[in-house]
Order: sequence, then C-alpha cells, then structure tokens
Amino acid sequence: MDDRIDAVLDVYHEMIRREQDERERERRGHAPRPAEDGIDRRLLAVGPQTGRFINLLARSLSAPAILELGTSYGYSGIWLAEAARASGGRLVTMEAKDYKSAFAREMSAKAGLAEHVEFRVGDAVEMIGDLPAGLDFVLLDLPNQLYLPALEAFAPKLNPGAIIVADNIRPGRRDVAAYLDAVRGPPDMASLPVPVGNGLEISRFRAFES
Repeated sequence: MDDRIDAVLDVYHEMIRREQDERERERRGHAPRPAEDGIDRRLLAVGPQTGRFINLLARSLSAPAILELGTSYGYSGIWLAEAARASGGRLVTMEAKDYKSAFAREMSAKAGLAEHVEFRVGDAVEMIGDLPAGLDFVLLDLPNQLYLPALEAFAPKLNPGAIIVADNIRPGRRDVAAYLDAVRGPPDMASLPVPVGNGLEISRFRAFES
C-alpha cells in the first residue's frame, strides 16, 4: 500500500462508518428505512477484513487475471487492483449500474491504480462470455441468485489453481444453496467456508494439479 491508496481507503472507511451508524439508527427506529433505490445507493462494501483477505489471496498469485463480479462503488476493487499491481496482474471489474462504476473508476484513479483496472458496465453474466480464457482469481459479489449462473459462465475460463471467492455466504441462506452444491460437489473443485467479514466461500479449481 502507499499514501494514495491509504487516503482512498480512508474515504471508503469513513463512508462505511457513516453507513453503519445510519443502519443502526434505522434498526432502533430512530430513522426511517430508505426505499429500495436508497438502499441501492449505499456502499454495502465487503469491509476491511475481507478487503485485506482478498488482497493477500490475489497477491499470492503470479501475474493473475482477476475478475470482479459486482464492482459496486469500488471498495473491493481497490484491494484487488493493488494486488494486481503488486503481482503484475490485471483486474477486470463488472457492474450493472453506470453511476457505481463511474464512482469506482474515479476512486481508482485517485488511488493511482486506474491503469491496472478495466471497468465494464452491463449484465455481468452476459459480459463474462466476452472474456478470454485464463482467469486466475474471481470475486463474486453479485445478488446471490446470480452466483450460480455466473459460475457456470466463468468456470470454463478458469486456469488450473484458480481461486474463487464468494461473498455474503452465511449458514442457512437458501439463495446460495445451489451455488454451494456446485462448488463443493465436483472432484475438480476444493471449497470451504471461511468466517471472514460477511461470510466467504473460498474455492479452488483443480487445486491439486501440479
């Protein structure tokens, strides 16, 4: 990390703190819950613990091709872009909302990481088809019902040893059950839950190939 990245992360962390305070006020009934479009305007970031974790995982790879599904406002992308810069790799990040992608692009430029990131706007599951094969790291942070379609789209493009990180995996969530069956069942995939942040599922494709 350097001063520019730290400064950008500080901005995000202040946004996260303010958002947590607002949600606590809503929980206590001291503020009205926002409408659906208001919720969509929230950061809803993976948080510092998960950010550091995915940064370490991506940094462990050599010149990785990194794919982020669900740019949102770009917090996790800062961690992944820093890992791409450090390891000689590159990040492609996909987001459905253009205003979120624009904010993320601006923050990556402020962090000095823009040249290591390619931003794409549209339907992530459809856009995966335009990617070349050779993915080494994937972060899944889409609406949970899209996890399985996304996996089916990018799985043929994974390199042996590729790492997949799925966020927001909590015990008992029915909307991720099919995804978990898909990554925990096949013999060419090793996968386990990790109690970091909002709950992660870490999977590795063909983990035991030499």
